[in-house]
Amino acid sequence: MSQFTKLTAVAAPMPASNIDTDIIMPKAFLKRIDKEGLLDGLFHDVRLNKDGNERKNFVLNKEEFRSAEILVTGPNFGCGSSREHAVWGLQKRGIRCLIGSSFAGIFFDNCANNGILAIVIEPDCASSLMQELSTNESKSITIDLEAQTIKTPSGTVIAFDIEPSRKEKLLKGLDPVGLTLKSKDKIKKFEEKYFKQFPWLA
Repeated sequence: MSQFTKLTAVAAPMPASNIDTDIIMPKAFLKRIDKEGLLDGLFHDVRLNKDGNERKNFVLNKEEFRSAEILVTGPNFGCGSSREHAVWGLQKRGIRCLIGSSFAGIFFDNCANNGILAIVIEPDCASSLMQELSTNESKSITIDLEAQTIKTPSGTVIAFDIEPSRKEKLLKGLDPVGLTLKSKDKIKKFEEKYFKQFPWLA
């Protein structure tokens, strides 16, 4: 997966609480085992009217947020089922970072395993950031993962915490397979020793 180091991009506010994975990626788009069609599915039922035309009031349909690579979300974003397709759909849309006061646990881990940085900040900070994005002419913010900071459109700097192991994975672009392969020499030595001890298993 791609590395995440520093990102300056448009951020879109999505303040609703409890946006679940069925809203992010409806079950009708889970029929395939690959990632084709997931861009069409992303936020499908809230992004489009029944006739297939865009809903003008949906944030990512607004001209100033169409290029957003960051979402500032309400609490408990990504709750519901554990479908990884929700994260894949966000990736297809070009979303690289989520900022919110809380995320559902499995969704939070799926983000890190697929290269999306999910940042947890205090509820008051999240509300203030959304207010800025709604009123400030600039919609761009800067995320510095190494420094663990968010720079808002007004220039305010917000510090955030992140688990060291999660930070390392994102900085180095290591998915679970890549993380395992960091220990490939140790794995090889274990295999050699193990199969000498139990040769009939080789």
